[in-house]
Amino acid sequence: MIMSGHSKWATIKHKKGANDAKRGKLFTKIIKEITVAARIGGGDENTNPRLRTALLKARSANMPKDNIDRAIKKGTGDLEGVSYEELTYEAYGPGGVAILIDCLTDNRNRTAADVRNIVGKHGGNLGETGSVSYLFQRKGVIGIDPEKYTEDEIIEIALEAGAEDVTADESGIEVVSSPSAFGDVVSALENAKIEQTYAEISMVPDTTIALDEDKTKKVLRLIDFIDDCDDVQAVSSNLDIPEGFEYEDE
Repeated sequence: MIMSGHSKWATIKHKKGANDAKRGKLFTKIIKEITVAARIGGGDENTNPRLRTALLKARSANMPKDNIDRAIKKGTGDLEGVSYEELTYEAYGPGGVAILIDCLTDNRNRTAADVRNIVGKHGGNLGETGSVSYLFQRKGVIGIDPEKYTEDEIIEIALEAGAEDVTADESGIEVVSSPSAFGDVVSALENAKIEQTYAEISMVPDTTIALDEDKTKKVLRLIDFIDDCDDVQAVSSNLDIPEGFEYEDE
């Protein structure tokens, strides 16, 4: 299964996102994404799938409506705003784990220096363009609480709406779709009153690699430091996290 380990990482990631100490930084990143999405595709979420995805993330993070509205207006030009550039860096972490780093920045040189410094300082190295991206596919990924719903009821709704796969383990139920079907699957789940713990377009690895506990912690620590960079929007890796593995960012 291509999703091996993915839902476990998503669970860790979203627990981190819920940390109050990280809330301000999370809001800043979501605002950037909303602004860029609105600039590229307009301010109507019904006709702009990327904006719709960003707004789902904003609402799940309990972002105030005023913040959301301002970000959309900056993107559409109704308010003055910063112009952001999209960049993706490819890297190797401890144990040869592949890492993709998606950024939005108003200063390419600053971001490049920050990412290179963080990766090098924590046991990784940057790769050439294309060195690891071929190991991933862009997918719609939706998480659902297994304590509230059964896998069977999710499968019926999701697959009928165009999802490719539904997997479940102790960390959650996860629905995977193509990016083009993502909006339809999200809408179908919403119409069925199924709450989603997260919904986003992610880079999902075709296969994953397992490391020993020490190297796994080093990779997760590296990902934490990368994710903490102001210009980084998302970090994807092909690390497989072992069953029962516990990790707390320091």
